Amino acid sequence: MTMLDTDRALVQAATAVAKLRCRSDNHTVAAAARTADGRVFTGVNVYHFTGGPCAEVVAIGAAATQGAGELETIVAVGDRGRGVIPPCGRCRQVLLDYFPSIKVIVGPMDALRPVPVADLLPETYVWADHQLDAPMAVRTGQWPMPTVPSSRPASED
Repeated sequence: MTMLDTDRALVQAATAVAKLRCRSDNHTVAAAARTADGRVFTGVNVYHFTGGPCAEVVAIGAAATQGAGELETIVAVGDRGRGVIPPCGRCRQVLLDYFPSIKVIVGPMDALRPVPVADLLPETYVWADHQLDAPMAVRTGQWPMPTVPSSRPASED
C-alpha cells in the first residue's frame, strides 16, 4: 500500500506530539490514530516499572473518551527523532481485537507504508472465539470491545 497525504499528516501529528510531550523517561513514544471521518486522536506512553500503557493504547482510550467509533489508521513515533516504530505484540493484539480492519503505519522513514494489522499478527488469537460463556460475537470494532467477564455496565448518572 502507498502512503496517502492523510497518512503522512498522521505521522506528522504523532511526531509533533513526540517532540512536544515526550521530554522525560516517563513518556518516550507518541501515537496518533485517525477515524474514517478524519478526526485524529493522540496519546503518549506512560512508562512505569510495573508496566504501563503504550502510546497506541492511550490514543485508543482518548478516542473512546471523545466518542470515536472505528479507527482507520494508527502510527507510533519514538522520541528524540527515532521515527516511526512498530507496535509491540500486546498493542497488535489490542488493535486487532478492537479494530480488525485498522491499518498501522510501519517501516523506515524513507519507506513508510500502511499495513493491515492482521498482517502484523498472523495466526492470531481471537479473544471472542475462545469464550465459553459468550455467544460468538461479530467483531465490529464498536465500543466497548471486548467484554470483560463478570463486568457490569456503568450506571447512568
